[in-house]
Amino acid sequence: MDSATTTTSNLGGNPGASFDFGGFNPAMPEFRANPYPIYQLLRTAMPVFRTPIGVWLISRYADGDAILKDKRFATVDLQRIGEAGQLPSTEVLKAARETMGLTMLFMDPPRHGRIRGLVNKAFSPRMIESLRPRIQQIADQLISQFDTNSEVDLISQFAYPLPVIVIAEMLGIPAEDRDLFRRWTGDLAPLIDFVQDMAIVERAMKAMEETRDYFVRLVDARRKSPREDLVSALIAAEEKGDRLTLDEMLANIVLLLGAGHETTANLIGNGILALMRNRQEFDKLRHDPSLTRSAVEECLRYDSPVQATARRTLEEVQIGGLTIPADTHVIVLIGACNRDPAQFPNPDSFEVARKDNEHLAFGGGIHYCLGANLARVEGEIAIRSLIDKFPTMKPAGDQCQYRDMFNLRGLKALPVHFR
Repeated sequence: MDSATTTTSNLGGNPGASFDFGGFNPAMPEFRANPYPIYQLLRTAMPVFRTPIGVWLISRYADGDAILKDKRFATVDLQRIGEAGQLPSTEVLKAARETMGLTMLFMDPPRHGRIRGLVNKAFSPRMIESLRPRIQQIADQLISQFDTNSEVDLISQFAYPLPVIVIAEMLGIPAEDRDLFRRWTGDLAPLIDFVQDMAIVERAMKAMEETRDYFVRLVDARRKSPREDLVSALIAAEEKGDRLTLDEMLANIVLLLGAGHETTANLIGNGILALMRNRQEFDKLRHDPSLTRSAVEECLRYDSPVQATARRTLEEVQIGGLTIPADTHVIVLIGACNRDPAQFPNPDSFEVARKDNEHLAFGGGIHYCLGANLARVEGEIAIRSLIDKFPTMKPAGDQCQYRDMFNLRGLKALPVHFR
């Protein structure tokens, strides 16, 4: 079987649906609910798969890990990768791509290194460890507001606000403005997903404009009166000659704000759900705090907050015995790679003490997640705090509804009972 060209209907696809990559259709409700059986089919039948639209899907760990570290791969061409959504070319869509292109997420060297270097110090392991007491304080405050006699939604009341407060404080955003950013980043997040609806793009760009206006005012205020926050640090670096343009600064501040809480909220929600559904592992972790770090790594692997990342070949590349031409887009299916039995024994089992857990949840290479250290610490504190405080907590129902997104995998809500 030629895994580069064969398509199949047993992947759960609907041939008439948009984003149907030859049977692999991430827009289907069944896929949103549980993509992992479909990933297994891909790994088995077509691990290096050329879709009818010319994008290649990579589902094996070894291939995905190699691609993310390979200098023959660059960031995506936003114009072309966006056309996969079959959206009409509009000024709004053009503006969205131009703004995204100013973020380090979609930059190649040397521009990427210049901007990433400016913010790297704020996310160093030492700096993040210094935040641990404050993160614990925030977690405790949120938990103290639970009404434990009734149903509590852990997403809206804990998993989401915790990282929002942390990144907002790092950026110097006043407490009274946090709810604005919860709405704005919720509207912006689909821009890095498979956007299928112009209404989504238009809503995202409205949020981008409002966020930009807000930060223009904040940057101006910090120029006049610097503080100990990340916005002030970026301004200081700019004034020392790094030549970060205002548009670059604003785009990357918005990226930090969104990336600083969207994925971590998913990590906490997905992780707590996995623990509650695997009671033996929940109890093992509750009785052995030394397993907290490995448990967070397992949460990241088992139900990854980010399910995919895209790259573009700079030259012809051989992957899995197949030739991928130059200037071709590939999508590394992180969620599939992290369940590859060739890398992880019993990959579909959730094991808080799993060893050698070198998952790809934070990507790899020069685009390895800048906020990985922060996400890990937030995840450790959040999960430890919940299981210590509520050892008998359980889901309020059998079914959980996931957000209508593919790339950012997270729950819309996680109602729980504590008694």
